[in-house]
Amino acid sequence: MTAKVITITREFGSGGRTVGRMVADALGYEFYDWNLVDKIATETGFAKQFIEENGEEQGRFSTMLTSSSFGFNLNEQLFEAQSNVIFKLAEKGGCVIVGRCADYLLRNDPNTLCCFIYANEESRKNRVVQEYGETDIPIGKRLKDKDKRRKAHYQYFTSRKWGRSFYYDLCIDTTRIPLNEAASLIVSAAQNFTPSVLRTDED
Repeated sequence: MTAKVITITREFGSGGRTVGRMVADALGYEFYDWNLVDKIATETGFAKQFIEENGEEQGRFSTMLTSSSFGFNLNEQLFEAQSNVIFKLAEKGGCVIVGRCADYLLRNDPNTLCCFIYANEESRKNRVVQEYGETDIPIGKRLKDKDKRRKAHYQYFTSRKWGRSFYYDLCIDTTRIPLNEAASLIVSAAQNFTPSVLRTDED
């Protein structure tokens, strides 16, 4: 049986987004990354910029409160709406979802294959410069700040330690394994998938 949903959690600069797109193309699946912003904006009415800045990172609006009687801050409302979109996509199946805590949200879905893509710091620095170019901010600081915001967001909403291999079916180091080979590994794993519930707590 082929996994109905594949989640890609990735370190910044590891090439995880590119790998995810390759996997989707190979399987004929829908690919969801930045295009999720439009869906979430339609569902919530939040501005696209707000979703882009806070959808998978602790952004500058993270402590802003609304007048909601539930006392949710804006990030919590966004996370709830984003989660609902991901649940609907998973129910439909045939998709690859990058980031946005999808691995955690779908942890009890027996038809979901969860993958983590990572690389060493030097490799990630090189890839970030190649893909996004240089800026006034040193590449080391860009990498550190991005990682910090992404980890903080993940751990706040999941109470999990970000990047812990325990939570994934497949972890791939793209320092050693080329992106196309990483995609092939995931495709093979998806096509030889045995449905089961991912463990939610450590033994």
